Amino acid sequence: MATKRDYYEVLGVPKNVPEKDIRHAYRKLARKYHPDVNPNDKAAETKFKEIAEAYEVLSDKEKRAKYDRFGPDWQRREEAEAAARQAGFGQGGQQWSTRGSPFGEAGGAEAFGSGGFSDILDQILRGSDGRGRAGARSRSAQPIKGEDVEHPVEVALQEAYAGTTRVLQLGPPENRRLEVKIPAGVKDGSRVRIASEGAPGMFGGPKGDLYLVISVRPDPVFERKSDDLYVDVPVSLSVLMLGGDAHVPTPKGTKLLMKIPPETQNGKQFRLGGQGIPHLQGSGKGDLFAKVKAVLPTELSPKEKELFQELATLRE
Repeated sequence: MATKRDYYEVLGVPKNVPEKDIRHAYRKLARKYHPDVNPNDKAAETKFKEIAEAYEVLSDKEKRAKYDRFGPDWQRREEAEAAARQAGFGQGGQQWSTRGSPFGEAGGAEAFGSGGFSDILDQILRGSDGRGRAGARSRSAQPIKGEDVEHPVEVALQEAYAGTTRVLQLGPPENRRLEVKIPAGVKDGSRVRIASEGAPGMFGGPKGDLYLVISVRPDPVFERKSDDLYVDVPVSLSVLMLGGDAHVPTPKGTKLLMKIPPETQNGKQFRLGGQGIPHLQGSGKGDLFAKVKAVLPTELSPKEKELFQELATLRE
């Protein structure tokens, strides 16, 4: 029977490695040699089974301790010792009490030859046919969740305000279309989780998750800071001086009527509460800040020039 490779060597890790590094090494190798990735490749299939066997032992604290103590034959050694104890011998070849023993008071060692416990172990380890234990216990690998997958999605500011949907084309090995919902309030760098739409798991494990990584296109009208919006509102000089109305655009595509008090300075900023971007976490919205910008008249008529000159004289 071929000698098994050292399990630590199979996973490419040192003997004193912590459990998390064993798990990491296994996941990396399992993905590389998985039959789904290497169809009709017998060498990869054999390697994959070897990796799974090594991980099953080294990921289990109790099994790993026995493997570290007895080596590759740890399981047969353990079974042999158990069988020997049932036959009336203790560890190290010491005979247990012969009272009630089926071998009589002469002692059990003679029944198995002068070697005693060592002979028993050798006999059990070789098996009745001299070739070792018939067959190996099937080893089932632990389920592994599939990898999470990221997918970039770009949205307009108006879509970030109201929420939107996208139809994604997911490539190999899955060639399918998936409609996803993007909630209102997303911003640059937001990650929207779509459960169980990532990479497939292994050994019966669940699929990973799909994460939409959001980027919001710059808007020509609004500037966004957190969930607040900032917009410039053109206002005539006469409205700034005498007071009046101004129309403020909103990300909904509508306009709000805003009252401008008399003698408003150019660049003054007005806050319209609750008219900004919805909060992604929690309820409510940010604010909309409207900054008035004076629109100065051009191509003045002679009469207008005269009035401005009169105004200038009065102001002096």
